[in-house]
Amino acid sequence: MNLNLLIENLTNPALLFFVLGIIAVYLKSDLEIPPNSSKFISLYLLFSIGFKGGQELSHEVFTSEIIWSMLFGIFISSTIPIYTFFILKRKLSVFDSGAIAAAYGSVSAVTFVTAVSFLESQQLALHGHMVAIMALMESPAIIIGLVLISFFNKDKTTTIEKSTVLKHSLTNGSVLLILGSLVIGFLASEKQAQGIEPFTNDLFKGFLAIFLLDMGITSGRKLKSFFSFGWFPFLFAILIPLFNGCLFAVLSSLVTTDITNRFIFAVLAASASYIAVPAAMKITVPKANPGLFLPMALAVTFPINITIGLPLYFLIVQNF
Repeated sequence: MNLNLLIENLTNPALLFFVLGIIAVYLKSDLEIPPNSSKFISLYLLFSIGFKGGQELSHEVFTSEIIWSMLFGIFISSTIPIYTFFILKRKLSVFDSGAIAAAYGSVSAVTFVTAVSFLESQQLALHGHMVAIMALMESPAIIIGLVLISFFNKDKTTTIEKSTVLKHSLTNGSVLLILGSLVIGFLASEKQAQGIEPFTNDLFKGFLAIFLLDMGITSGRKLKSFFSFGWFPFLFAILIPLFNGCLFAVLSSLVTTDITNRFIFAVLAASASYIAVPAAMKITVPKANPGLFLPMALAVTFPINITIGLPLYFLIVQNF
């Protein structure tokens, strides 16, 4: 691996703020980001990425490569839950296996945002249609995970309301905001977009750093109880995302030759949802343990991706 690239990523201020959040928890500091502020910042990040993606999309020509890329994104989100479910089912319950499989098949918007920042540090720009693909990848994994739970569930007293699942996966706040911002950015003229450019561009990295500080605090709190579940969930949360990211970094060459698009595909395949999926599972599969799948995605997979994963996937798409 390119050590300079790894060191540059490890010294990124946004990542260091994430580490600071974990340290604050272990020092028993009273440092915290107010919940309302944290929610506002997460909404801002989604809005900013969606709007900028829409602006980029307005300059793109809609080609067969973009259509194939969208289908490839759905394929990733539908395939990962299937093979991860059967790995997980060897050690965990059907409910936990389905919830974790759905989380790892779905995507993390914050990991996506961090990957965009990483691309900017490499003087590379995100293509707008990748924002749409990220939004499209939220729902299929949730639906596949719930179908697997329904099929393998021996306890027929626990039923899943499929219409509720579908509605929630399509109207989830983060999906709706990023898709809506994408459409608005697409419709806005360049002159109109310049009016809010200081808000969408100049403030972005600062807000990302504060948000990752909050993520670090949240992760640090969840790590304490997570280790009581044994070695299997911990190893899974480290190895599977790296495997997924490397695999789809290579396979993405089948649909596009663009390095930035391939890198984003790898990041989306490697990331795990800790917002949309937990919200869906809380409503539809209350027997799934959030004390297991939430720390796996947030406290283990997320930091692994933004430290080791990003430079690793970038290296692969550059050389393979």
